[in-house]
Amino acid sequence: MPQVRARAVAPDRLQQLMNDGMSALEARLYAGRGIASPAELEHELKRLLPFTSLKNVDAAAVRLAAAIAARERLLIVADYDADGATACSVGLKGLAMLGAVVDFVVPNRFEYGYGLTPEIVELAAQKSPDLIVTVDNGIASVAGVAAAKARGIDVLVTDHHLPGDTLPDCLIVNPNQPGCGFPSKNLAGVGVMFYVLLALRAELRARGAFADVAEPNLATLLDLVALGTVADVVRLDGNNRILVEQGLRRMRAGRASAGVMALFQAAGRNPAKASCFDLGFTLGPRLNAAGRLDDMSFGISCLLSTSEDDALTRARELDQLNRERRTIEAGMREEAETALAGLAIDASYSIALYRPDWHQGVIGIVASRVKERYHRPTIVFADASETEIKGSGRSIPGLHLRDALDLVSKRHPDLIVKFGGHAMAAGLSLRPNDFGRFQQAFEAVCRELMDETALERVIETDGELSANDFSFETAERIERQVWGQGFPAPLFHGHFRVLEQRVVGERHLKVKLANDYGLVLEGIRFQHPDPLPRDVNAAYSLSVNEFRGERILQVMLDYVEGSA
Repeated sequence: MPQVRARAVAPDRLQQLMNDGMSALEARLYAGRGIASPAELEHELKRLLPFTSLKNVDAAAVRLAAAIAARERLLIVADYDADGATACSVGLKGLAMLGAVVDFVVPNRFEYGYGLTPEIVELAAQKSPDLIVTVDNGIASVAGVAAAKARGIDVLVTDHHLPGDTLPDCLIVNPNQPGCGFPSKNLAGVGVMFYVLLALRAELRARGAFADVAEPNLATLLDLVALGTVADVVRLDGNNRILVEQGLRRMRAGRASAGVMALFQAAGRNPAKASCFDLGFTLGPRLNAAGRLDDMSFGISCLLSTSEDDALTRARELDQLNRERRTIEAGMREEAETALAGLAIDASYSIALYRPDWHQGVIGIVASRVKERYHRPTIVFADASETEIKGSGRSIPGLHLRDALDLVSKRHPDLIVKFGGHAMAAGLSLRPNDFGRFQQAFEAVCRELMDETALERVIETDGELSANDFSFETAERIERQVWGQGFPAPLFHGHFRVLEQRVVGERHLKVKLANDYGLVLEGIRFQHPDPLPRDVNAAYSLSVNEFRGERILQVMLDYVEGSA
């Protein structure tokens, strides 16, 4: 059973924030997230970290400026997830605004796999590029860069993934590469590309490129930067929160791109009230559906649309793809639960599952769902070809997943074909007959790198709410802030009596609750249709539910246990 405990709050920090004018609740929320001053919550663009400390960004700007001057053909090679799609779109739009001749290629997940591989170089070569620019990939593309150079094609890698032992032989902009002093190591791929554009504009400005023409406003790209940053679940440090907040402001003001506005409309969400929840749980999945089930070039075309009608048509097709993805995911989750039913999960430190017929594009989501339920590092595999299976993994606090895979690879050099990723998410490839051996090797490494306490799920809350805090004002102030990975949305705990309950949408529980202050509240528990006892202790968040013109204060139940 998970442990529910209140987040630690430094008393001196709490008092300082209250002295600076914050309410007791706001001070508690922000002090618990390491905020020491209200200035840290100011999200103006002038507070962005300067690009100058990003290793190689000046050299990249010089190379791109030379390419623009020589009218060289640039080709972006993108990843097939939401971060890659937004990074590609930002790169295409931004480079075109700055005068470049630019096109793109995005690998089809099912035909080519991830990154700048020699096969992708062969495909890219058909467009006769002078310079390939990778976005959200490339840091591991040693062979791909070599193949490009053999063809006389220059390469600029822009990426944010963790590097391996060997770097590609080319110009690299990546805050996580050795020797990079950029203070924020948490930029998404789209954030890295945005910073490269800032440096390029400064280089062109120094060359007098804007003496007779208006300087392009790169802030118009921030809606895409915000979407990719949130959808990629990178840590929302102070710098990323600025990028996201600025993008949300554009959405709320109706100044987002046609593609982003169309995604809101297709999802039935109001961009005037855009939040991180919208980006991470409504727009992001619809965009990702293209790469999971079809081809991400379709998602990119939606983001690049200049016609509202064309964008909406594409967004609606993405919405339909997302519905298909949900159906596939539901079936795979049921099969995964059946497979896990006969295993002693409590005695394991990891979970690795494989079925040849599982959908390669959905294994990451299934891994995430299994990880959430069992609180174990989880990797789910599916067939990629007759000679290769691909796995997508999700981790828990206490295990750096990429480092764990690196250790497996070092101990068993012939086991993993290739791997890469982050602390909390990673991907890899194996030969089909090696799954059982990998399962054992991964379990052994997880046992070595984690202790038993890491396997106990801890739900950190922000304590209990006062009677006055159960209000529309509280919920709306919370919803408009930037929350996400590393800066979690507020979660509270308290006792409720369950007055009514019914299943809606087959998998969700709709409830009516009474709290200890005598207030009757609407509530919802997603993905948990099982009935609740009469009295419960719950970890929950507050939200405002708008339905048919009516606004209802709603309690969203995250975790529930019976109360004696």
